Amino acid sequence: MSRIVYVNGRFWPARKAAIAVEDRGYQFADGVYEVCEVRGGRLVDERRHLARLARSLGELGIALPMSMAALSLVMHETVRRNRVSDGIVYVQVTRGVSRRDFPFPAPAVKPSLVVLARSSDRTRLEAMAAKGIAVVTMPDIRWGRVDIKSIALLPNVLAKQAAREAGAWEAWLVDEDGRVTEGASSNAWIVSADGTLITRPLGSDILPGVTRAVVMEIAKARGLALAERPFTVAEAYAAREAFITSASQIVLPVTRIDGRPIGDGAPGPIAAALRRAYHDHAEFS
Repeated sequence: MSRIVYVNGRFWPARKAAIAVEDRGYQFADGVYEVCEVRGGRLVDERRHLARLARSLGELGIALPMSMAALSLVMHETVRRNRVSDGIVYVQVTRGVSRRDFPFPAPAVKPSLVVLARSSDRTRLEAMAAKGIAVVTMPDIRWGRVDIKSIALLPNVLAKQAAREAGAWEAWLVDEDGRVTEGASSNAWIVSADGTLITRPLGSDILPGVTRAVVMEIAKARGLALAERPFTVAEAYAAREAFITSASQIVLPVTRIDGRPIGDGAPGPIAAALRRAYHDHAEFS
């Protein structure tokens, strides 16, 4: 079956879907995106993702391309038309099409909207979680407003590629003080020797992860000790456990950092428990 993509008011076969060459997303990365998990044909934490999308658009002064209710219908219909049971739905909004010039178009142009959905191999993801992943650390060279989910992801791409070339799944980005900010496409967590879950606090230097927020709710509900504070690479090496969170990977244990085993080198019980509990706490629509 040909994949179906929604572009600016119409559903298209993927091979025919197109945007204008002067779309500001294409020329300036002037846009934002969201990725929402699909599980059993239903969207996971859609409300939170749409709220974050609205915030990102507001921070960049880009108008909503349609009402949130209408966008929700488009997302669900895109999932349905692509027969996605387990996977993701991707939403991208750019400032729109205008003659190439750095300042915002005046008057404002209509934002561009793309929505696509694709299936993922749930068995493969579960096998990864059972084995754990390796990460490598590298300097964080991204811009200063990482809290906006911008499509300007070249530093993330370079970090991911460096990780893959090093035989790792993810890159953990490190600030000038030697403290981990987050992963190239995930939030970063460690579990200290006394069992405290530690993750960097929200700010302009990390993305306010939806999965991160749900995991924090699970931790609090289970009475786990939780600390939102920066942690150093040295602390991560010495951690009892480590893991990442993201919409597409949920909770994924980290068993090696820069080639060093974390804990006993196997996925830890806290990360495994959080992963099992995740969809009992998440919202489905």
